[in-house]
Amino acid sequence: MIWSLFKIILFVVLIGAATVGAAYLLETEGGIRIDVGTTEFNLGALQAVIALVVLVLALWLLLKLAGLLVAVVRFLNGDETAISRHFDRNRERKGYEALADGLMALASGEERIAMTKAARAERYLRRPELTNLITAQAAEMGGDRKKATEVYKRLLSDERTRFVGVRGLMKQKLEEGDTDTAMRLAEKAFALKPQHAETGDILLALQASEADWTGARATLGSKVKHGALPKDVGKRRDAVLALQEAKDVFEEGNSIRAREAAIEANQKSPDLIPAAILASRAYLEQDNPRYAARVLSKAWKVSPHPDLAAAFAAIRPEENSAERVKRFKTLTKAQPDHPETRMLLAELHIAAGDWAKARDALGDLAESHPTQRALTLLAAIERGDEAPDSDVRALLAKAVVAPRGPQWVCDKCNHIHGDWAPICGNCGAFDTLSWREPEASAVRMPGGAEMDALLVGAPDIAPDPEMVVEAPEDPAAPEPEVEDAAEYVIDAEVEEADAPDADDKTDPR
Repeated sequence: MIWSLFKIILFVVLIGAATVGAAYLLETEGGIRIDVGTTEFNLGALQAVIALVVLVLALWLLLKLAGLLVAVVRFLNGDETAISRHFDRNRERKGYEALADGLMALASGEERIAMTKAARAERYLRRPELTNLITAQAAEMGGDRKKATEVYKRLLSDERTRFVGVRGLMKQKLEEGDTDTAMRLAEKAFALKPQHAETGDILLALQASEADWTGARATLGSKVKHGALPKDVGKRRDAVLALQEAKDVFEEGNSIRAREAAIEANQKSPDLIPAAILASRAYLEQDNPRYAARVLSKAWKVSPHPDLAAAFAAIRPEENSAERVKRFKTLTKAQPDHPETRMLLAELHIAAGDWAKARDALGDLAESHPTQRALTLLAAIERGDEAPDSDVRALLAKAVVAPRGPQWVCDKCNHIHGDWAPICGNCGAFDTLSWREPEASAVRMPGGAEMDALLVGAPDIAPDPEMVVEAPEDPAAPEPEVEDAAEYVIDAEVEEADAPDADDKTDPR
């Protein structure tokens, strides 16, 4: 900004000085006298200025002729490119100036100027590997996809620019939604430059979206090998891919290969919850419950999860409630203060009908960290401990509007998933789901406080006695539907918890 202002001021000053100088010369009497031998030249002021300009032009022309003469002499001495270099220097100067202007126009968002400058630079330089890049990007910026495709195809003919051409065509196919062609182009681009991180990520995402887990694992291994991905990250993602491969093999019915793939996935990432569950299932099919319990306990130490508890219960589905409480101590001794551990113990004691221990296990979780599950458990404990129905309904009313607790949430877009998946169903990101509580939503359930009052049966404001009109009692009138629904929920939970079922292979909750 300051330099531009300085140039403008300097230009104005020079123009003003030239104007003043010309006016002074026109008003000056006399002139310039030049003697050459016996010849004398008398020049006026204006004539002298013209003669000076002619002299400068003649001097410039003389220097150019001298440079050409030097090039001719070098050519005659055996330098075959001397004359061509003499003329090429000027062309190169103009070409690189046009190239620089094209890059500046492209950065400024002036696509038409950029294409014009690129064409001018190509005319002088004959360097399509440089000028075609500017032309293609300017055409994409201007919305001329046909021109951009044409230029990218021209780049394929040169080995130096082949990767750029393939990558440009790949991005165009992705924007068009042609994932099949985009994947083939991504494979070619990745083969040309396996260390290119962006191309590898695109190819990996496309392979994962098409459930090509074998190809995705090969791509991932190549990325780690060429240093495009850290080894620890590559190991974790390979475990995710191995897990999905194992799931597909399980569905195909190949139990031997499925067990091997599941165990491999768990060994690569023991903290991956779905891998631990699948590995425990594989060990159970091998009649090895000890190893199944070990992998689940190891995963529980890292991140307690209800699915881990369900898988742990499935190891011995025939045991009764007391035996299950005793066996689960190997799991619950890890992270005893974790909310998931406390709720699991409460569920186990509810199933055993020990309401006092269930209350002790749950503690103040319903007050310090109220979630739908914690409040429902406390309501079941109160119902089993023969608390008043109004207290039970109050807890259920709070559970209606309480947070759901931890869920599978995408770390990139915060989209909530019902089950774990390797790819986010919303943004398509790979390996971004984590078990955590989602961010608090700005949307709340309308009428929450009013619903509490209706369920509990205790309005916040007492009615005015003068405005109350007592309705006649109807002995045949049914009980309110809300009360029946609340009692049904609690009774169903207690009956399900107390009912011994030797074939039950689900979570004791």
